[in-house]
Amino acid sequence: MTVESTAARKPRRSAGTKSTAGKTTTARKSPSTDPQLVQLLTPEGERVKNAEYDEYVAGITPDELRGLYRDMVLTRRFDAEATSLQRQGELGLWASLLGQEAAQIGSGRATREDDYVFPTYREHGVAWCRGVDPTNLLGMFRGVNNGGWDPSSNNFHLYTIVIGSQTLHATGYAMGITKDGADSAVIAYFGDGASSQGDVAESFTFSAVYNAPVVFFCQNNQWAISEPTEKQTRVPLYQRAQGFGFPGVRVDGNDVLACLAVTKWALERARRGEGPTLVEAYTYRMGAHTTSDDPTKYRADEEREAWEAKDPILRLRRYLEASNHADEGFFAELEAESEALGKRVREAVRAMPDPDHFAIFENVYADGHALVDEERAQFAAYQASFADEGGH
Repeated sequence: MTVESTAARKPRRSAGTKSTAGKTTTARKSPSTDPQLVQLLTPEGERVKNAEYDEYVAGITPDELRGLYRDMVLTRRFDAEATSLQRQGELGLWASLLGQEAAQIGSGRATREDDYVFPTYREHGVAWCRGVDPTNLLGMFRGVNNGGWDPSSNNFHLYTIVIGSQTLHATGYAMGITKDGADSAVIAYFGDGASSQGDVAESFTFSAVYNAPVVFFCQNNQWAISEPTEKQTRVPLYQRAQGFGFPGVRVDGNDVLACLAVTKWALERARRGEGPTLVEAYTYRMGAHTTSDDPTKYRADEEREAWEAKDPILRLRRYLEASNHADEGFFAELEAESEALGKRVREAVRAMPDPDHFAIFENVYADGHALVDEERAQFAAYQASFADEGGH
């Protein structure tokens, strides 16, 4: 798979837009121009000025721009490989980030080493930015580890499957930072679906009241599995922050420069003791919610095609080419690096040893428990029965 094909990768869709129930889906309209949407790069790759946020990317160098492009391409390549591995039976499940690379790489590169990140289960690009080995992510989805990394080693928490609960963890951690007198900040990631959870509302309340240095980064990919955003809210999600007493910003989630700038602004604001911020990265989930989902049952092809024209990777490539910040040699080298990453990921996953069958009983209680001991013994007898039946 070449870098060009990786960058332009489009999830397969059936020809029609009808669901299994025979109902035809319709394309939902999104505003073509939103005065509240922070954008620094147009879908055509043209740089636009923004008086409020330009300063946060004013000093960015061509090398750093190429780095952002490299991050997005390699993250997409890794994501594509993971999807293929799941289809081959190597992973139990996979939650793709296809289409959300700019939101994750832009915000991830805005963090400092001493900031702390609380992800959901789709922040593969942010994990990349924080130095987490991507094979550890795959080990979790393969079921051979519980995350595979030490959160304290890179200030990147383990993936959180319970929808929205990590925002409470982030708020509590941020409150602790304040008590410790540190000048670092916290960023919590969640999606538009999680914004309807009570945990998120409670996090907003506590973070506002205690002026916690936390950035709530909502990747609004417009679909909570099959539930569109308009079924969850009557106002843009960033406006919810007003009711809790802190600012909200809507940023073009397919614009890596805008995501970088807005997140830098929000994190610096938090470090100065000015409290929380809600950033709504308005983007689109190009693929399925997870590999167990079929988006053709609820989404129209016209909607997907409209968002493919806003592809975050192609957008930055156009800007790099137009600005003479990258040549064919750069893209060729990145293509080779992309292929090497795919190969490394495949080989690493297939070489992962099966976990100890009895590891599930470890660390359930700090001092052990009679019921766990009983269940361990029952499981041991169950495992032994297979050996008895096989005669070995």
